[in-house]
Amino acid sequence: MSALIRTATAADDPALAALWRRCFDAPHIASLHALDPDRHRHTFVAQNTAGDGIDAVVVYVPRLIRDASGAPQRVGGIGSVATRPEARGQGLVRLLLAEAERTMTAEQCAWSLLFTGTPGVYRSSGWQEFDSTYTEGTLVPPAGPGAFPVRAAVPQDAAEVAALHHAYNASRPLSSLRAPEDWAVRVPAWYGPFEESLVAVDPASGALAGWIVAQHAGDRVEVREFAGAQQCLGSLFSAVASRGRAAGQTRARVPGGPGVAAALPALLTDARQVTEHVGMVRPLHASPASVRATVTAPGAVHWYGDCF
Repeated sequence: MSALIRTATAADDPALAALWRRCFDAPHIASLHALDPDRHRHTFVAQNTAGDGIDAVVVYVPRLIRDASGAPQRVGGIGSVATRPEARGQGLVRLLLAEAERTMTAEQCAWSLLFTGTPGVYRSSGWQEFDSTYTEGTLVPPAGPGAFPVRAAVPQDAAEVAALHHAYNASRPLSSLRAPEDWAVRVPAWYGPFEESLVAVDPASGALAGWIVAQHAGDRVEVREFAGAQQCLGSLFSAVASRGRAAGQTRARVPGGPGVAAALPALLTDARQVTEHVGMVRPLHASPASVRATVTAPGAVHWYGDCF
């Protein structure tokens, strides 16, 4: 079976949506794809020359991501990679990645970033894994309120939360600079409605002091993101633990960050650090050493809500 490798056009949108529906349980992919005004020339497809439609797709998502010094760099995110089951094993994704690499290089991307549980095809195309860590353990029993009152977020909190996020990540390596459209589309796509997150309130001023997103998956609570003053993290963790226990969860996982170690007793009884290898990078204009310095820098994190 042969395929024509090309960039997508607007006429391909229905076929792309159908392919993503077939390969992923992620109805928001088309909405994320629409965020990029140049999405069609950043979308690479393998068209079946037998007339059966699109066999495979790779999307390059341009993002501003902070480097080891905190400076924003143009980075090419790779996402929405899919192949029709009937067309797998033909090397189509490898051909599409080569096209994406040429375009990212021409558009002055410093490096490329992706996240995957199947690294083989990407490794053979020049991407390399990097380590990241999280902490997991047993949820603490429900406790009383912390020093900072915690409540469910409401839509009116959005501007304050965005400001907290920007300040908390202002110099954090590997974090993305979020635009208004990211808050409107990308963050809800990965985290759900804004009202499902929690905020901590400064008891003296009444201003928001912190924000946290925790999602339930089976018997586990997954803390996806947090931002704000370190002093309120324990109150946020305690609220997450209480809500998790009430929903029947017994375990939790949380990414690293400033103040996390000190606040962990409010969330976990037996904290254990775990290393995973789901992130992959490919230097383009940046040197391999500088890219490696970014992804291994202390405090480096790419929040789940910024995924491609």
